[in-house]
Order: sequence, then structure tokens, then C-alpha cells
Amino acid sequence: MQTTTRKYETLIDKFCAFEASQPDQLFLSEPVAGSYKNFTWAQAGQQVRKMAAALNAMGLGKDDKVAILSKNCAHWIMADLAISFAGCVSVPMYPNMTADSIQQILEHSEAKAIFFGKLDGADQMRGGVPEHLITIGFPFYLEKNTLNWDDLIKEHEPIQGNPVKDSMALATIIYTSGTTGQPKGVMHNFHAIGFAVDRFLNHIPQIKKEVFFSYLPLCHVAEKMLVKCGAIFTGSTIYFVENLDSFNANLVHTQPTVFLAVPRIWEKMQEGVLSKMPQKKLSTLLSIPIVSSLIKKAIKKKLGLSKARFIFTGASPISVALQEWFAKLDIIILEAYGMTENSALSHANRVGHHKFGTVGQTYEDVEVRLSAENEVQVKSDASMLGYYKEPQLTAESFVDGFLKTGDEGSIDENGYLTITGRIKDQFKTSKGKYIMPAPIETKLLEHPHISQACVVGSGMTSAFVLCTLAPTAEQPLGLDAELSSFLDQVNDTLDHHERLSKMVICKEEWGIPNGLLTPTLKIKRKSIESFYGNNYDLWLKEEKKVIFVS
Repeated sequence: MQTTTRKYETLIDKFCAFEASQPDQLFLSEPVAGSYKNFTWAQAGQQVRKMAAALNAMGLGKDDKVAILSKNCAHWIMADLAISFAGCVSVPMYPNMTADSIQQILEHSEAKAIFFGKLDGADQMRGGVPEHLITIGFPFYLEKNTLNWDDLIKEHEPIQGNPVKDSMALATIIYTSGTTGQPKGVMHNFHAIGFAVDRFLNHIPQIKKEVFFSYLPLCHVAEKMLVKCGAIFTGSTIYFVENLDSFNANLVHTQPTVFLAVPRIWEKMQEGVLSKMPQKKLSTLLSIPIVSSLIKKAIKKKLGLSKARFIFTGASPISVALQEWFAKLDIIILEAYGMTENSALSHANRVGHHKFGTVGQTYEDVEVRLSAENEVQVKSDASMLGYYKEPQLTAESFVDGFLKTGDEGSIDENGYLTITGRIKDQFKTSKGKYIMPAPIETKLLEHPHISQACVVGSGMTSAFVLCTLAPTAEQPLGLDAELSSFLDQVNDTLDHHERLSKMVICKEEWGIPNGLLTPTLKIKRKSIESFYGNNYDLWLKEEKKVIFVS
């Protein structure tokens, strides 16, 4: 669906160029058992080229699909590059999928091989890998009955030169995380990826050689484009996280210059700061000029952001209150907007040109328009070729060459886009009027004790909200009355048909393990409805406005 044929440098072009021009510079650094394993551009290049030769020797080549199932690590990046060097098509997968989901994607994509790497619950996941697939294990995380990466690269001479000649060739199939329905395979060629990274770097030209920190799933388009592609296009360095327990220590060690987090991560960071320094004390210290500077520096260093110059958020809406809270610490969070289907290239705020509450302005050579229903529609060379094996669904996703995002939005006089919700998330109460949940949820999340919120009520007499609380709200006195008053304040800002009759406080936090969040920490509305739906009628009959679920 690309609109021009202008040539942009591909990911492989840039990798080969930096491999040659800065062979001894650090490219990848990964903590393993507390010790960092480092790979220069030359060392990574040799591993990539030898693994590509190994894949070819196994009979894998042009257009063959090769999957990657692993948490982020140095060999994830090298495997992805090796797949391209071998002429194959990369199929990245989320590292916390069920065996059934793994099998579904491997069969749908017709994968012939899989890199099986750093995983929790590898035995369970292995059950989803068909026995006939070639299975290659990563160093440091080698599983039984897998081919050994290190053994394979010892057996083969490296492929020479730049093997990717056709920028229009299919590079990857990225399966969506599936907030609704089954995951769909989004096809992108090398041109779309090259165009997207080039336009991003033009949008924020201050980005040069940087230090990136990789922890969000590399199979997700935002992490893949910003961290993996951003680093390769700029000759930068990528550091990784070892595990959840070491996250903060690894981030503090890295002190990245570029950092991306989803809103849930920013909320957790805020909770961490406030657990050590209550808001009242923090506000007092920030009001004292000399002390304020010291406090800001100390907090940023402990968060791992003392050197961060480019700080981004995406994947789901972030509240203005949260952005403003971090801004008081001199941490300016730039919200960006995109989707798997357009290589994450649509809109972004820029350093010095940001507007909280919006996702920014379009990138160069990206067209945007609103439909009669205010659906955001975008058009650029970053758009997907289509959904794999889904020609009808592909055709339905475009109109006049514009990608239909499914998001509702508004554009101000300066071109800043505000996303007001997902069109499909709208629902009607029994009164017959539509309610858009996202804007209401954003208002609710401004309360410091509310950690997660999901507005529900389709077909019910009124809308209401399910919430989880931040750890800081475990035992505060008067919480019932405080939340009831806050709910009244929120309702005063809403149209009459939107007003929430109840606030239900759920005991269990919504997460990936219980199936209520996607791998990028967005709420799965259908799953939440299924999990709690049997209680809706009972809760609506309660006299209390705020209900604590035991």
C-alpha cells in the first residue's frame, strides 16, 4: 500500500555501513547472571552472517518464514538480522504466549524454523512448537532438543556483502497483540521500515548516536522501530534488562539517552517515587529553589533517567496529570502515536514542540484526515502491504489509500492530534446513547490512588467503572469517602448520559498473567468484561457508590 517508490536506506544497508565504519564500537550489551555480555558491531556482524549461512545451509531462503520466540536479548536482535541476511521473513512472537497461541501463529505464518530463546515457562511454550520445525536455541538460554546457536556459527563461513537488494521485498510479519479477536499478521517490506525510521529521525533530528534500553517486547512495533531500528539507523548501543527483579538496577546501570515506556510503566515509576517520598513532602522540597534542583537530579538518577534526552510514551493514552507530574521533575514525556499497520509512524510530539494531552503532529510525508465519524485515517509509505492471507480484511482496512486506524480523534488548528477513544470501544447503555470509555478513564486515572480503570455498562441502566488501586492506597483512612467525592467531581465534567453510577474497586491487579492486559500493558476490555461480568447486576443494585470487592 506504499504511495511512492523513492528509495530509502534499509535496515540491512545501515547495519552493514556501521559494521564497516565502527567495527569496534559497542552495539549490544546484555546482563546474564549479573554480568554484562558485550558485542561490538563487528562481533555481532560475524554472528549474524554466520547464522544466515547456517539458515541457508538448512535449505531456508527467499520468503521462508522464520519465527523468534524470546524475551529481549542480544541474540534476538542478531537472529532478526540473520533472518533478513538469509533472505527469509522474520515472524517475531510475544514471549508470554500460551502454547495454543504459539501453535496458531506458527501454523498460520507457515514458519519453517524458530529461534527459541530467553523465556519463562519454556517447557510449556515448547508444546506449541510443531516437532517438524527447525528449532535453534540462543546461547545463555539453551533448551534441550534445540540446535545450538554457537555450534552452528562455528560450522559456517559468514555471508559476505549486503544480501538485501530489493527494498520492496517482504521483511517481516508482525502479529498484533490481539486486544480484540485473533491476532492478524501485518506484512511490512524493507521500504516501509526504512521510510518510517527516516521520517522519525527527520522529525527529531537531535537524535544521533544514542544509548537505548530494551525491555518492552521487541516483537511489538514500537520497540522494534524505536529501539532496534533506531539504534541500527544511528549506529547506537542497545542495553537489555535481565529480568523483572533487576529492571531498576539495569536501567540505573544503563542511564539511557532514549527511553520509551507505556503509560502503565510511568504510573509504576510514579508510585515508586511516592512510596519513598509522599506527595506533600515532595511538593514542599520542589518549592525550594536550591533543594529542588538536587531533588530532581537525585530522583532522575535513581529512576535511571539522568541522561535521558528523548523520553517517549505510546501504545495507550497517558493522562495529562501524569505528564505534568513528571514535568515538575524535568522529565518531559513525549507522547507518540502509531500502530502495527503503519510501522508506528503517524504522529509524535517533539522536544520543545510538545502539547500534553495530544499525540503531536504528523511526520513529514504522512497525510492524516478525519472521516465523517471522526475516525483517524493516515496515508504514507509506512503503511502495511496488508494482512497475511487476509485479502478481504486488507481491503476493508483502507479507503482511498488511507489506513483506517479505528481510533476516534480531533485535530486542533496547529495540527496536534488528540485521540478520544477506540470507535469499537463505544457502547450504549439501555438508554440508547453512546459512551466512549477512554476519555472518562483518563479523567479517573488522575486520582493518585487509582491505578487502573475500565468503564463498562453496555446494555445496562448506567455506565460504571471498574478500578484497581495503587499500592499507596492500601490502608488510607477515609478512602471510601474520598473516592466517592472524586467520582462526583468526574461526573460533574461529563454529559448526563455518561455519568458513572458506581466505582467498583477490584482486589486483584490486572496484568498479563491473569489475561487482563496485553503484552504492552493495555487493558483487554473483552477479557475484563468476561472476568467480572456476572457481578454487574449485583453491583448496580448496591446502595454504596464505591464498592470494594473482597
